Amino acid sequence: MPHVERGMTVGLFGGSFNPPHRGHELVAEIALRRLGLDQLWWMVTPGNPLKNHSDLAGLDERIELSRRMAPGPRVKVTAFEAAHDLHYTAQTLAFVKARNPGIHFVWIMGADNLRQFHKWQDWRAIAETFPIAVIDRPGSTLAYLSSKMAKAFSHARVDENHAALLPFLRAPAWTFIHGPRSSLSSSAIRSERATNKTATS
Repeated sequence: MPHVERGMTVGLFGGSFNPPHRGHELVAEIALRRLGLDQLWWMVTPGNPLKNHSDLAGLDERIELSRRMAPGPRVKVTAFEAAHDLHYTAQTLAFVKARNPGIHFVWIMGADNLRQFHKWQDWRAIAETFPIAVIDRPGSTLAYLSSKMAKAFSHARVDENHAALLPFLRAPAWTFIHGPRSSLSSSAIRSERATNKTATS
């Protein structure tokens, strides 16, 4: 894991990043600015258990592409989950929390993930480990009203005007942050590449 000092505020932004794109970069930029983070860990995962891995690029390739995409020195690209055989977010957050006392962590995710968050393993434990910042994504703006997670933890929602307080709050606590959105998606990029490859072969 990246080096941190006690008292720091750190965002945890995980994904397969297959491939990373401007939408991911935008989420990282918004999180850094609105939450006032000292660091953001761009965590390249071995692979999402909810997704098909047949078109998953190699971990080294996804790490290198993420490093090129990462917006600035406060973003630390890491793949420690693979080194420690961690496959689920709940496991990862428990691992991070146990090894980093005195650090104020926030879990960062795009609003497109909020809609299916209740399908994640131990999703309630995730919400109760660290505060969560949900960053708006195209087509997902109303997920903060309709998702099972939003309803289950409606009492813990923080107004986005107070987003900078989120790292210092005790979980469960979450906010939905509106802002610039990118329509790019990794699946669309992979589909376009496959189509182009077929057309040229």
